[in-house]
Amino acid sequence: MYRHVFWDLGGTLVDTYPALDAALASVVASHGSGIELSEVAKLTRVSTGRAISELAARFAIDEAEFEEANETLKEVWERNPPPSVAGARELLRDITEAGGLNLVVTHRDRGSALTLLDGLDLTVDDLISTGDGFPRKPDPAMYVEMLHRHGLNPDECLAVGDRPIDAIAAMAAGVAAATLESPEAPVDDPAEHSVTTLDELRPLLSLG
Repeated sequence: MYRHVFWDLGGTLVDTYPALDAALASVVASHGSGIELSEVAKLTRVSTGRAISELAARFAIDEAEFEEANETLKEVWERNPPPSVAGARELLRDITEAGGLNLVVTHRDRGSALTLLDGLDLTVDDLISTGDGFPRKPDPAMYVEMLHRHGLNPDECLAVGDRPIDAIAAMAAGVAAATLESPEAPVDDPAEHSVTTLDELRPLLSLG
């Protein structure tokens, strides 16, 4: 069983996808075209950058318009954060009470990440961001740093994310991975575990 959890933030602890998918789809709509949200979802689950580049190419729209929509959304979230993923707050609490650590590894800049966590009352023990000077996933550097910083045994750790790059980065650092997937946008990655809700992680953490 695992004791400590390395968390991705957007899409894993914070339910950012519905608003992100809608924002990108609205750019397409503003040019007189249409796309199903489920199609956008399959792209954003790979990466936001991938979604922007593919949608821009498919609909002959400047990538800058999608990027602007994404940045505007982040500004909105500064005032009105998206909801936490169902069960996140309770699971974080139970991991802490069981003696484990909740550690966030994210691409989001530190200020934005902390604002999201504070606004949603999600309590974690530490956070590492690419804004701290680390390379983006799938490079494992942030996971390696977190292991060293807290003196953790990788065998006692589980990394939870929602994209292939989360699993790839964690596993390269020797940490087991679990992917949170939605039935509408399944993820193809090497993670050892796949769940559709955060509560499904409980047996892996001896939380029942």
